[in-house]
Amino acid sequence: MSTSSNDTDLGGDEQQFYREGIAAAVELVKAAPTWAAALGLPQQSKPRDAGGDITGPDALNRAAQDRFIAAGTKLTAEEQAKRKLSGLDTWDLVLDHARDGRFPKGTDVFLMKFQGMFYVAPAQDSFMCRLRIPGGVLSSHQLRGVAQLAEAFAGGYADVTTRANLQLREIGPKHTVDVLMGLHDLGIVNRGAGADNIRNVTASPTAGIDLQELIDTRPLARQMHHYILNHREMYGLPRKFNIAFDGGGRVSALEDTNDIGFTAVGVGEGCEIPNGVYFRLTLGGITGHKDFARDTGVLLKPEECVPVAAAIVKVFIEHGDRTDRKKARLKYVLDAMGFDGFLKEVERHLPTGITLRRFPLDKCQARPTVQKHGHIGFHAQKQSGLYYVGVVLPVGRMTVQQMRGLADIAERFGSGTIRLTVWQNLLISDIPAACIDEAKASLRAIGLDYSTSSLRAGLVACTGNAGCKYAAANTKAHALVLANYLEHRVQLDQPINIHLTGCHHSCAQHYIGDIGLIATTIAVGEEMVEGYHLFVGGGYGAEQGIARELYRDVTASELPSLLDRVLQGYLEHRNAPGESFRQFVLRHTSDALKEVFERTAAAAA
Repeated sequence: MSTSSNDTDLGGDEQQFYREGIAAAVELVKAAPTWAAALGLPQQSKPRDAGGDITGPDALNRAAQDRFIAAGTKLTAEEQAKRKLSGLDTWDLVLDHARDGRFPKGTDVFLMKFQGMFYVAPAQDSFMCRLRIPGGVLSSHQLRGVAQLAEAFAGGYADVTTRANLQLREIGPKHTVDVLMGLHDLGIVNRGAGADNIRNVTASPTAGIDLQELIDTRPLARQMHHYILNHREMYGLPRKFNIAFDGGGRVSALEDTNDIGFTAVGVGEGCEIPNGVYFRLTLGGITGHKDFARDTGVLLKPEECVPVAAAIVKVFIEHGDRTDRKKARLKYVLDAMGFDGFLKEVERHLPTGITLRRFPLDKCQARPTVQKHGHIGFHAQKQSGLYYVGVVLPVGRMTVQQMRGLADIAERFGSGTIRLTVWQNLLISDIPAACIDEAKASLRAIGLDYSTSSLRAGLVACTGNAGCKYAAANTKAHALVLANYLEHRVQLDQPINIHLTGCHHSCAQHYIGDIGLIATTIAVGEEMVEGYHLFVGGGYGAEQGIARELYRDVTASELPSLLDRVLQGYLEHRNAPGESFRQFVLRHTSDALKEVFERTAAAAA
């Protein structure tokens, strides 16, 4: 559905309401200096020149920039843009472009991301809006409201992301403010959802309902979210930043792939600290650069997590690279300073009364085992007689009709709660046992599945070149082709994750998939076609590992038959029915694997 075709989807009264809202907002902005001063309210920051004196929360970021300038190095274009206009002061910029129906140019493209608006040309001549949904938990009312915005002002669908979040796409330049105001009315504040900011805070998707969890992480995700929204110094970082809380439940939060990961552990009797549930602090995860977050030796009480995270971010602000975007992530600060040196700086920023408690990892009780596909299908909750269902979303995409249907199902059979996951699917919780069959039928009626045996259950795909300028292939389309081709040829009895990512940013985290695919362009004769490099053996948590490359330059058209050989070869040559794909891969060298898969192909010919 195109953006232009959606202009008439809203009724006349409702369209008029949004139009009047934009006009009123523009007039308020024009009058802001006058009425803000009269009421004694803080006025919006004005663009600042390089020599301006900055005090207050913005001083931390400005001082970091100044140090690079004093050293004779040149700030990146993004840093220079932030120096002139704080990303938090870009509301006027969005209003001006919406009023005139203009797309941004130059660094304005970057600055509008601070309001969650991404101009994604040339892939699409439109905006993508990224939301903020702390812990991935939203209500049926909010999902229904997002569906209305998607239908009226976007492409008629929403994508679940690998940060348990939502994106709306195909938004025209006149509708950016419509979408933002509509989201804020729903209680979804997406300020800082893009650009150099802390991204959506993730948590265990089964938090509060998990039979084996050590702690409910939803309160921590919400506290972190609101801390970010209300502390100006948390914006304008050297680059993006990810934070996750894992409560020890059956479904992982993938916290070991985040810049800051908090992993719940138990401490038993007989230790020098009180027994109970704590969090291990891990730092530096960035799997696109082949690094997982590493344990720091620090053990935290739950109430210490948010202030410690804030202190870590402040050290990153002070020491992160402002001259090279490729090196402006926390991993590179840790590489330069070392973990001990970095943690000493963190202690300098901690509130009075909080210290970094060192405690040996081997004295902590191990995290309970992850159920690899616990995010799919029906599972018992800790609440007696209640179940949650993990719903398979084809490559993370939902139509507005499906969104409304899911909201209805959550209200009719559950508590009206929807939980997004990092696996690009969602859970509906609190379903009584007596309602399971009816819930299944309702899901099928809207064209969605809940089957754990489906290849689609472990399929993760980034936006691809249909909506992202960096991607080299149409990952979502190719993922669906793979699923359609393989699901009738391969009968799996063990969960397998297949991750397709479009570029080196690795939004789909191809290095941690059982099978990982990164897009490339391949010369076939005089033509350049879409294709992939194929990796095998990745994992996370207890199976943590970076996948290794097995095949290069596989065209998209050749990919389905190659994966058929790979999966059939695994099923025919594994040691026992219970051997996982990753265990099978780790037993073989790359050459041995290729030989097995070629023999499988020859036998099938």
